[in-house]
Amino acid sequence: MEQQTVWTGVPRQEKMPKVRSLRNLWKRVWNHKALYLMALPGIIYYIVYRYIPIYGIVIAFKDFDISAGILRSPWADPWYSYFKEFYDSPYFSQLLANTILISLYKLLFGFFPPIILALLLFECRIRWFRSAIQTLTYLPHFLSWVVMYGILQAFLSPDGGIINRWLSVMGIRPIHFMASAEWFRSVLVGSEIWQGMGWGAIIYLAAMSSIDPTLYEAARVDGASRIQRILHITLPGIRFAIVLVLILRLGHVLDAGFEQIYMLYNIHVYPVADILDTWVFRVGLEEWNYSLASAVGFFKSVIGLVLVLLANNLAKKWGEGIW
Repeated sequence: MEQQTVWTGVPRQEKMPKVRSLRNLWKRVWNHKALYLMALPGIIYYIVYRYIPIYGIVIAFKDFDISAGILRSPWADPWYSYFKEFYDSPYFSQLLANTILISLYKLLFGFFPPIILALLLFECRIRWFRSAIQTLTYLPHFLSWVVMYGILQAFLSPDGGIINRWLSVMGIRPIHFMASAEWFRSVLVGSEIWQGMGWGAIIYLAAMSSIDPTLYEAARVDGASRIQRILHITLPGIRFAIVLVLILRLGHVLDAGFEQIYMLYNIHVYPVADILDTWVFRVGLEEWNYSLASAVGFFKSVIGLVLVLLANNLAKKWGEGIW
């Protein structure tokens, strides 16, 4: 007699690999359960504070009423009303230009100092001196911009500031750096580099510590100088970290630093310092126009996502993409 086969709805050849892959996945998770447990708090943080609040983006498409809540607020008519309001604003081009220019200045002038500092610290053979310099350089990272504002005033104030005292000694009239449209962006970029250079160098130092030391020993035996070892071993060894930081910073090109600018700027420098975030804070949040604020935030997120995807695709051509 012929044996009858029962159709289960899923071919056996397709079903078994799926089951086997799920079992292998569970085995890998169980074998590394300690690592997954350590990662669990970070995963929960991102789910609670990053992914769940995403549903609030619908405010950008609604006439949001705080008393009615997100779900019961009526939809905007047309749905792009607040995007159009932002685009039609007389400040749109100025805000976008200021945001991009300040971000590009920070990227252009602030990207390489941490790398240079990390190289200098990595090549330093006096351990106590290296530790002291590293501590002094990343200490400003822990200072809030409120404290940084006081420090900058002590240096840049036209009445008694250290730099203006030096200028007076040289016969140059005092400059109000904090209220000058010509100097304010330089103050922003310089203070950003000062605060973040030491902290950024830690990333590159960590990448340098993973380079195989036998490569340096072989290079010394071959007679390579210190500069040649840096150019042909150290820099290629941290290329992935450099590309990673660059891609992440490009994704935040529309985040020019709200806290810093909000603390440092004033009405005299609005034409060169007012950015998307500060305008949204004044017009969107202080005036309770949450729909407009959400629309601008959504606009920034889309632009940032596009830039990250483009930068990653470009980096993949060099063999250094994130994914």
